[in-house]
Amino acid sequence: MTLTTERANAPVPRTTAPSGSRVDRPWQVVAAREIAVKLHDKNFLMSTFFTLILIVGSFGFQAFLANRPHEATIAVTSPAAGAIVEQAERDGVADGAKLQWTTRQVADGEAAQALVRSGDADAALLPGLDGAQWRLVGEREKDDTVSTWVGKVVGEQVLAQHATALGSSAEQLRAGSTVAYELLDKDARDPGFVKVVGFVFAFLFYLAALVFGMQIAQSVVEEKQSRIVEILAAAIPIRQLLVGKIAGNVVMAVTQLVLFVGVGLIGLSFSPWSSFLPALAGAAGWFLVFFLVGLVVLAAMWAVAGSLATRNEDLQSTSTPVTTLTMVILFGGIFLTGTGQLIASYVPLMSVVAMPIRLASGTAGWWEPIVSIAITLGLAMVLVRLAARIYSRSVMQTGSRLTLRQAMKLQG
Repeated sequence: MTLTTERANAPVPRTTAPSGSRVDRPWQVVAAREIAVKLHDKNFLMSTFFTLILIVGSFGFQAFLANRPHEATIAVTSPAAGAIVEQAERDGVADGAKLQWTTRQVADGEAAQALVRSGDADAALLPGLDGAQWRLVGEREKDDTVSTWVGKVVGEQVLAQHATALGSSAEQLRAGSTVAYELLDKDARDPGFVKVVGFVFAFLFYLAALVFGMQIAQSVVEEKQSRIVEILAAAIPIRQLLVGKIAGNVVMAVTQLVLFVGVGLIGLSFSPWSSFLPALAGAAGWFLVFFLVGLVVLAAMWAVAGSLATRNEDLQSTSTPVTTLTMVILFGGIFLTGTGQLIASYVPLMSVVAMPIRLASGTAGWWEPIVSIAITLGLAMVLVRLAARIYSRSVMQTGSRLTLRQAMKLQG
């Protein structure tokens, strides 16, 4: 996504009806203008489209890899070795593995190794050395799939031979040799899956807060530079202008997020992690709720950053606290675990990412997101009111860049 806007040529919203009647809710007009600007912004539309393509492409690539068979060409020097490879392939396929192997019989070990070095064979099954019955020879990397299934076949053959020599059977010799593994938490999610979900939640919130927030700040600065804000202030209350800006951008951000999450959940249903879909759907639903509240707070902060500046160059300094907070939320969502993640899930704004991640991992009770969102809403109301007060005091000051302390001292 890009951080530029097309507001310079956008029409100023009408705040009075053509007949002269008063508009009861002018913030709705401002919000409609914000939405219209986004819908006509080619950069916004193209970035949304390419993000959707990226999401669909990533799941399509995973599906391709999941359905792709393991292909290997194995050089052998005897029919016995070829029979082992064929039996290993049959056993693997019967166990659900997708294997597609080819054997190439050659005269001796040197010829087999020559095929491996030339790349015409992925491995060679040769007679063993130093007491080993067989050995697999590769070039640079070990093929774990070939090694696993060939090793099982050889092990079964050796076990059967020893059992026959002892007048027993392989099943009798194997009896009692297995170890059962039980999980105390049978509902636990795959840690790798949870990490991916955490990164996606954190990155989506970071991206939306940064892109939409910066656009809000830039629009405020542009209105101050062009003195349009003075015209708007004569027609509508300043706080109505702020509410409209926040509402319009939050609506577009949430709409974009719903689109991304919806496509992602559909793609997940075709992935190896489809069994986690019910749990993730609940976590994604809560993420939308936390996302909405958190984005409203950060949008208000970005508007304040814009009101303190008098030109776009000033935004780098006035927006530093907001960008820092956004980065803290991003890295906290990615790296916090255990007790740190538990605490963060109740800290306003940090909870936007931390609580949905805990829900996705199955470590949060049903009541915890309710308590967390209540705490976040409480602080959000305070912060938005404070931001509205600072915005209304500083947005009309077009002389020079203001500090937060200076803005607080201005008369409302």
